[in-house]
Amino acid sequence: MLAVVGVRFREAGKIYYFDPGDLNIRRDDPVIVETVRGVEYGMIVSGIRYVTEDEVVLPLKSVIRVATADDVEQMKRNRQAAKDALKLCGEKVSQHGLEMKLVDAEYTFDRNKIIFYFTADGRVDFRELVRDLASVFRTRIELRQIGVRDEAKMLGGIGPCGRVLCCSSFLGDFEPVSIKMAKDQNLSLNPAKISGLCGRLMCCLKYENDTYVEAKKKMPDVGMKVTTPEGDGRVVLLNLLERRVQVELVDSGRTVEHSADEVTALV
Repeated sequence: MLAVVGVRFREAGKIYYFDPGDLNIRRDDPVIVETVRGVEYGMIVSGIRYVTEDEVVLPLKSVIRVATADDVEQMKRNRQAAKDALKLCGEKVSQHGLEMKLVDAEYTFDRNKIIFYFTADGRVDFRELVRDLASVFRTRIELRQIGVRDEAKMLGGIGPCGRVLCCSSFLGDFEPVSIKMAKDQNLSLNPAKISGLCGRLMCCLKYENDTYVEAKKKMPDVGMKVTTPEGDGRVVLLNLLERRVQVELVDSGRTVEHSADEVTALV
């Protein structure tokens, strides 16, 4: 078993696991850790626990130390510097006439690299831009193209439900969402009603999907021929939460509603 702690580098970002070593680390402690990008500042979101080697990616990087007051001040200076760099980079993008939208920027804690995040409709040749930025900032430059869902996660906002976006407040990872989930939940298929600020299907369609899928297994499919206490018919609508079935009767054409227990599929 391995001792690990969970660290986030952004609010609602992905959780990465590190070796705590001999340090006495608790949840909500700021820490300095070694990553593939270099030395980074992060926040402990899950305290020391023990996992098997199959549950983590080896080899584990180490927590260097619990962040000091000086480290916290350095992080704040980095964030302000990144804001200034984002503004300057925007000016450079305009000068080079590139079809790209800058979203955010961040310095690694040790200032060895600055990363610019952007969206674009296609591939962008930004080699000249990188050389221009490197001559200004005198550090390594990385431009990383992201998708519209990542953009919404970084920028935040208020969703159609009136709450802060799930992706920017608590979702660590995006999960696949399909139009079938909306159909299974009998939701309107109007894109304006089931899409988030990013223009993609809302992440919350996934939350209750497993419950609907499990309930659907115990009920007849739409279009299936069934028999009811009022005669034979065809299923036209399902209410999965209340386990009720609407059936169009063959003889009269009337639509009746029954509990799923009162409806039997015809062979």
